[in-house]
Amino acid sequence: MAVKLRLKRMGAKQRPFYRIVAADSRSPRDGRFLEVVGTYNPITSPAEVKIDEEKALHWLNEGAQPTETVKNIFSKEGIMKKYADAKAKKAGK
Repeated sequence: MAVKLRLKRMGAKQRPFYRIVAADSRSPRDGRFLEVVGTYNPITSPAEVKIDEEKALHWLNEGAQPTETVKNIFSKEGIMKKYADAKAKKAGK
């Protein structure tokens, strides 16, 4: 099963709110998912992001592929750097 870390749209019309979820790549955007990793609210200024870092790193280590948007959010939060460092450290052993 190919797992993706992607956004699930919530909220009302013209008021988007997103959950960052781990989901099977074959399931629809707002359909079934495996686990909620965090939230993203683009309406607030600046955009409000809450991520469970432990869950995000767990899914990345399990081989989940983040979408481009989620990868950008993770990069701004420093999660991609921690993942790359851990991967390099593991390869160095």
